[in-house]
Amino acid sequence: MVTRRALLKGAALAIAMPAIQRGRFCLFAHGTLAPNEAAYSTLAIDLVRRSTVIDMLGLLTLDYSKLSSWEARPACFAPRDLEKLRASGITIFHPAVGFTDGDVYGSSLRDITGWNKFIASHASQFLRIDCPGDLERAKASGRIGIVIGQQNSRHFRTVDDVDRFYRLGQRVSQLTYDDNAIGGGSTGPRDAGLTPYGVQIVDRMNQVGMAVDISHCSDRTTLDALHASRKPVLVTHSNCRALVRTSARCKTDEAIRLLAAQGGVMGITMVRSFVQASGPATIEDVLDHIDHVARLVGVEHVGIGSDVDLEGRDARNPRARLTKTRYDLDGIDYSRKIFDLTEGLIRRKYSADNIELILGGNFKRALASIWSTY
Repeated sequence: MVTRRALLKGAALAIAMPAIQRGRFCLFAHGTLAPNEAAYSTLAIDLVRRSTVIDMLGLLTLDYSKLSSWEARPACFAPRDLEKLRASGITIFHPAVGFTDGDVYGSSLRDITGWNKFIASHASQFLRIDCPGDLERAKASGRIGIVIGQQNSRHFRTVDDVDRFYRLGQRVSQLTYDDNAIGGGSTGPRDAGLTPYGVQIVDRMNQVGMAVDISHCSDRTTLDALHASRKPVLVTHSNCRALVRTSARCKTDEAIRLLAAQGGVMGITMVRSFVQASGPATIEDVLDHIDHVARLVGVEHVGIGSDVDLEGRDARNPRARLTKTRYDLDGIDYSRKIFDLTEGLIRRKYSADNIELILGGNFKRALASIWSTY
């Protein structure tokens, strides 16, 4: 089986903001706004347009059959699919998946090979992000950047596999999705720590320049990996346990402090159960998690890892309709999530410079440090 998203998948706040110009603004359209188009401030539009926006768990689609067809037959990728991605305001997507059962090595290999085929077939529209300079090249060229990663490191059967997958283009690897030979997952029956083999994997990832991601790690493995790594570590997609105390997937303040002390960055998700334990959950609650990290360790250590595509999860999830188990936030159009988030940051008086850091500048800095080799 494959996980639900893994089938192929100074202080912190500034004291004031400039006056906000408002009005109906045509985002990336070809004329007038659609009747249901949201109105954004010109400041929000400008911030998104000039930023290198990085979604460190950004999914091009949760329609896995569509994604499979894109990878197998890149010509299936239609102009309307490209337009939707471009209109999102996101410059760089990290569409990582997490294979957990069966031939994880083979599944991971096919996934990365599929991405390489897709990107090569659309080289004028997409750019595989291999090094820090590629982050700038994607923005400058108007192409959509793809950071190839995996949400599980079971495919590292030996330490040498880190090198092999790096050569194939993998630049980020989450150590654990569930318990594995490297360490413990957040949903495991025990709070397992990083194993001796896991220490070797982290060391080799540091050497080759592959980012260590601890988003789904257990508390002990999270802290152990932070102590073991000689480079910044990433939480590509998680939220704050101080605000959602019942979620083992959310990170403790202790972990966030240690992450920041090493120069790491935490991407905040837009998945309902990680945003609020119960009751309504909106973009305002997502902003609360950004505020918490910014106040705790500084605005330089928080970013975006939405963990959702541009349509949301519930629309194609029968379980959500039948059982009222929901993944999506209330009142959000996920195709405009970056603009909604930016508008919210403006409302909360973050400076323009700090908003650019949150939208992607922080992850750009951390990735540049991680991807450097010894």
